[in-house]
Amino acid sequence: LDIVKFTSAYATLIRKTTTVKSNKIVVGRDARISGEMVKNVVCGTLMGMGFDVVNIGLASTPTTELAVTMEGACGGIILTASHNPKQWNALKLLNEKGEFLNKEEGNEVLRIAEAEEFEFADVDHLGSYREDNTYNQKHIDSVLALKLVDVEAIRKADFHVAIDCVNSVGGIILPELLERLGVKHVEKLYCEPTGNFQHNPEPLEKNLGDIMGLMAKGGCDVAFVVDPDVDRLAMICEDGKMYGEEYTLVTVADYVLKHTPGNTVSNLSSTRALRDVTRKYGCEYNASAVGEVNVVTKMKATNAVIGGEGNGGVIYPESHCGRDALVGIALFLSHLAHEGKKVSELRASYPSYFIAKNRIDLTPETDVDAILAKVKELYKDEEINDIDGVKIDFPDKWVHLRKSNTEPIIRVYSEASTMEAADEIGQKIMDVVYSLAK
Repeated sequence: LDIVKFTSAYATLIRKTTTVKSNKIVVGRDARISGEMVKNVVCGTLMGMGFDVVNIGLASTPTTELAVTMEGACGGIILTASHNPKQWNALKLLNEKGEFLNKEEGNEVLRIAEAEEFEFADVDHLGSYREDNTYNQKHIDSVLALKLVDVEAIRKADFHVAIDCVNSVGGIILPELLERLGVKHVEKLYCEPTGNFQHNPEPLEKNLGDIMGLMAKGGCDVAFVVDPDVDRLAMICEDGKMYGEEYTLVTVADYVLKHTPGNTVSNLSSTRALRDVTRKYGCEYNASAVGEVNVVTKMKATNAVIGGEGNGGVIYPESHCGRDALVGIALFLSHLAHEGKKVSELRASYPSYFIAKNRIDLTPETDVDAILAKVKELYKDEEINDIDGVKIDFPDKWVHLRKSNTEPIIRVYSEASTMEAADEIGQKIMDVVYSLAK
């Protein structure tokens, strides 16, 4: 019922706001077990709302985003719960540019759904349905067409690559991408798109023991790990150690800036290393509020050549304004081929930072905004950014406090040149917050 309600509300919003005349909506999905069922409900609902459905089948989030513009559609829906466990599913909603709805549009969808302010088409105006399974190919073609993707250099480097696609759509598209990039040796882990994830699907070190073990045996140059909808990219060095998901964007940005200098953007909770690398090229770094839609807005405002999020999300506007692991892989391998270093050596060439993540649990009665305002006042001599919670930039470290929208907690991110120092400054600010909360 919820699926019908939200899909109908989304269709109503698109009908009111789209400037495209096509009447098409693209639907793509990850390999979740419930995907087939959810797809049938969503496609049927869209047809009932009078839209023509283009079902692109099992497809990554970035593939679906690209399909919206390639198809000239009014919008798109991706059926995925991103990095959440297998029992979850959800709708990611796209506008006619193949980009996520902003906060106002999202709230309007919720309002329309709540009020059930939608009208289904009469029998003469029901939408049509067709399947188009060519978009994985078109996505790969578009990646290979990027001028900074150097297929020749990648082929010559003769890389041995391992991949872990956590039993979702990455398992379909990444082997194809690597083959087209000229990578002849690929070791595959969990590439059958069954939706029965063999480990927690968030690409964090604690979930990646299997692929790290495979890398530790030697014989591979790099491993790429994606989440179920392939918008996040983590990497593992040739020695089995994590590259660090924060450094996916840093490394790709280094390569992009080397060839096309320009501005960069990441969110406030992402590593300072991106700022350092950007300044190395005499360019300007800007921080956005957390959330992909905020990063993209800031990138457009500052005309950024590269940006993204510290969770392994690379956004390269030359391709499209969405996180895309395929673009990340192609640019990373191009960079690696040009540098001629081992992956661990490449990682060691960037400024080293460590991020500690903590949380402060408060009571529902606590006035979190008042506390954040006091913290800001206490540290007014440091560089402060308050577009999303409070971020305090010290000369050699930073702390970012963000309140949760759903529960009485403050998330605390802190970064410094050692894990101890990151923990220490985080703890110090947490103590300040606890004393203010009393």
